[in-house]
Amino acid sequence: MKRKRDSLIFAAALLAVVTLSCTRGTLFSDNHRMEELQWSMYEPVDYSCTVNDTTGTYDIRFSLRTSTDYPYRNIYLFVITSFPSGTTVTDTVHAMLADGQGRWLGRGAGDLREMTIPYKSNVWFPETGEYGFRIIHGMRDTILKGVYDFGMKITVREEQVK
Repeated sequence: MKRKRDSLIFAAALLAVVTLSCTRGTLFSDNHRMEELQWSMYEPVDYSCTVNDTTGTYDIRFSLRTSTDYPYRNIYLFVITSFPSGTTVTDTVHAMLADGQGRWLGRGAGDLREMTIPYKSNVWFPETGEYGFRIIHGMRDTILKGVYDFGMKITVREEQVK
C-alpha cells in the first residue's frame, strides 16, 4: 500500500514539474476558434493579458491554422495594441502562407495547415497593467474562408528563462 502511494506521489510530482516547465517562459497563450471555418473582418480576435514586469523582454507571435481551401497565399493582419494608459498603436503584419508555386509553408497534414507568424521580437512592455490586442484580417474579402483558428503567444526571451 505504501509503495502504491509513493508511486502516486512521484507521478504527481513528475506531472507538476513537466507542466511547469512547459509554461515557465510563457506570459500569455490563447487560441480563438473561428465559427464555420471563416473569419469576418467585422469580428476581430481580441486578447488581453496582464503585464507585471516592465524590465523583461518578450517575443510575440501568432499562429494561424487554415485549410488548404484558404483562397490566398498570404494574409494581412491589422494589430491594434491598447496600453494600460489608454494609448493605442496599430501595426500591419504581412505573412506568406504559400510559396510562388502554391506549396503551403508551415506544417500540417491533409487539408490542415498551421503557420507561426512572428509579430514582435525582443520587446518590452513600458507599463504594468492590462494590455489589449485586437487582430483584424486585412484581406479584400470581408469573409475570409478556410480559417480554422488564430492564436497569440507571448513568451519571455530565452536568455531570461532560468
